[in-house]
Amino acid sequence: MENDAFPASVEAAWGLRERPQKGPKRALTLDGIITAAIAVADGEGAEAVSMSRVAKELGASTMALYRYVATKDELVTLMVDSAVGAPPPLPDGVTGWRAGLEYWCVSMREALLRHPWAIPLVAASGGPPITPNQLAWLDQSLRILSGTRLGQGEKIAITLLVSGQVRSEAGITAMLLRDPDGTKRRLAGYKDFLRRVTEDGRLPALREAVEDGAFDNLDADAAAEVDDFDDFTFGLQRALDGVAAYLAAMGDVPVPHSSQGDPAGATAE
Repeated sequence: MENDAFPASVEAAWGLRERPQKGPKRALTLDGIITAAIAVADGEGAEAVSMSRVAKELGASTMALYRYVATKDELVTLMVDSAVGAPPPLPDGVTGWRAGLEYWCVSMREALLRHPWAIPLVAASGGPPITPNQLAWLDQSLRILSGTRLGQGEKIAITLLVSGQVRSEAGITAMLLRDPDGTKRRLAGYKDFLRRVTEDGRLPALREAVEDGAFDNLDADAAAEVDDFDDFTFGLQRALDGVAAYLAAMGDVPVPHSSQGDPAGATAE
């Protein structure tokens, strides 16, 4: 029995439902519609995507699209899945759960930044992942963690932890890249701004951080370093340190503590 909770277009993407066959002309395909929608989003942002706009790009009527995708929300779900794509296979030299998750997270970050418009939409559906590539990422993470003593629920929770961190950092990076000149100007003056708004003592801990130089490196040159992995790497390694400590407490084989270090395939400066 078909489950009405899952869109017909998503089931079609899985091959669980036949594609539309009625009518004399088969010029449209679900894959073609998704590809056209991604091209619009890449060029003008996700907000420019509409059923009518995609139909125009394909030289079809808007109603013709509705035979393949029932709503714009369904189209966006499939766009995001296709744009992010499937996870790359783990290289032969990447072994162990920690190196595997490092590679997984770096790969996801790279995939998201290829289509920045997709980043805020990945978790916007309000439900669990249901599309082929989304579930392929989840499957790979579960396989990476399969050699540990973690229960299946714990593996999923850790996947949610690190994937959320990846999306958050990628979203910040994408925002900075959207207006690089404005970002440079704002970051160049940010320390002075913080100094002025904290000088009356209202935010003492933040003031201490300012005086301690925590914001000294936010200058125009630093803002231009879009491939700077420092913050991403530091946050990821601390999350993985927490997983390692949890596994050690369970009696799993301890994993050596990592300093800031680079995730597999990344270069920190």
